[in-house]
Amino acid sequence: MSSWKLILPCTRAEAEAIDADDEALFGIEPMPVLLTSERIEDDPDHWQLEAFFESKPNSAALDAVRALAPSAKGVKAVAEKVRDADWVTLSQAGIEPVHAGRFYVHTATNKGRVPAGATAFRIDAGLAFGTGTHETTSGCLLALDRLKREGKRFENVLDLGTGTGLLAFAALHLWPRAYATASDIDARAVAVTAENAELNGVRLGGGQGALALAAAAGVEHPLLIGRAPYDLVIANILAGPLVELAPSVGAVLAEGGTLILAGLLAGQAETVAQAYRRQGLRLVHRADRGDWPTLTLAKRVRYGTERVTRLSRGKGEAPGFGSW
Repeated sequence: MSSWKLILPCTRAEAEAIDADDEALFGIEPMPVLLTSERIEDDPDHWQLEAFFESKPNSAALDAVRALAPSAKGVKAVAEKVRDADWVTLSQAGIEPVHAGRFYVHTATNKGRVPAGATAFRIDAGLAFGTGTHETTSGCLLALDRLKREGKRFENVLDLGTGTGLLAFAALHLWPRAYATASDIDARAVAVTAENAELNGVRLGGGQGALALAAAAGVEHPLLIGRAPYDLVIANILAGPLVELAPSVGAVLAEGGTLILAGLLAGQAETVAQAYRRQGLRLVHRADRGDWPTLTLAKRVRYGTERVTRLSRGKGEAPGFGSW
């Protein structure tokens, strides 16, 4: 199959602002696969945007993609034909496998040699994010690895804004008897997570050791509310949404529970941490990978009449309040 590729310069800020739900992209059928990367390491002004099309894009499609990178306004948008190639494989050709803690993350094209003792996950991102290559996702994998090494045990896990399902898969590997839930605001990301679950032998469902999926904005979804409280929540999104979600995320996190936050820049860490301190959480660990910190917080335990308790449940039932 012939594919077409468009490459445009952009900035890191533009790359981070790209949203697959941008209305300008809805008119392109099928939608292109978008990939952003650094052209010069640690230089926020020298990034690039690559768009992969299944067929030759028309001028409207090219203009829609170029609108995602305003700094490339003066660059002529010309798509080049790539013969006899899989367009998804091409979009991931520049991605290197990642070894983070006990995890090794690769795509269909770059597995290479899995390090001894590592758990390998194949993650084919497609239109979703979270392949493990970005510092935020790698930071979350390392945070999960550290919690396991510290002897932490979790029974009920939520991966909020899952992207590709990777972090939920990693948590289930570490705590295989846990109940696990993964959600994303983008229904396509949920579909990608289901596909990746099959690739990696992760069982879908609502029981122990299985992963339940939901397309949801934040935690306002019957499945997510019904399965609360969670003793581990992972949220690798962006600083703005993390701050906005602080009250609701704090509400579904069990007392004494652990929260992993990522997707924020170093200069945003204090603002995000402060938003969660207001919800009764304290920062217990911070790890920076370049400009990207990963925060681990713990929710304080309350005593007395204000303490929230979990309703009793039958054998084999997922933990939860049932209704709030």
